[in-house]
Amino acid sequence: MYRQHTLIDSPYGPLTLVATDGVLSGLYMTEQRHRPPEETFGDRDAGPFDATISQLEAYFAGELTEFDLPMRLDGTPFQRTVWQQLRLIPYGETRTYGQLATALGKPNASRAVGLANGKNPIGVIVPCHRVIGAGGSLTGYGGGLDRKQRLLAFEGATPTATNADALF
Repeated sequence: MYRQHTLIDSPYGPLTLVATDGVLSGLYMTEQRHRPPEETFGDRDAGPFDATISQLEAYFAGELTEFDLPMRLDGTPFQRTVWQQLRLIPYGETRTYGQLATALGKPNASRAVGLANGKNPIGVIVPCHRVIGAGGSLTGYGGGLDRKQRLLAFEGATPTATNADALF
């Protein structure tokens, strides 16, 4: 398992991109909760990140609403299932933890969904920022609530119960 990383600037501060065997496996913000130690990121080399950087630049410019990148999401089977559900939340929309749990066929698992959401290793691209609390409240975000609020505002998402009522 060979790891590489690079740093890029974004409107939300520096982002660390990590690749495992040439495939994107991490996107971390500074001071992010559950951020792995720097020494696990491997050699600094921007080589494997051309497509990721290009798509992130287009996203931050408001020109891209859906990422199309190969990714390696390392986690438990339940976490990977939650992360796959996150990718189904359309740009500019939100879902509640309860709605995600229901979509997974586990309507009583909203807390477990929240824990998996918080451990998402590829923030922004796997849009965990689009998940809100019941009634539209902004709750936990590994990159900080300020960044979550700014990302949702950037996408034009209104974190309220009205647009969170739609199921997948």
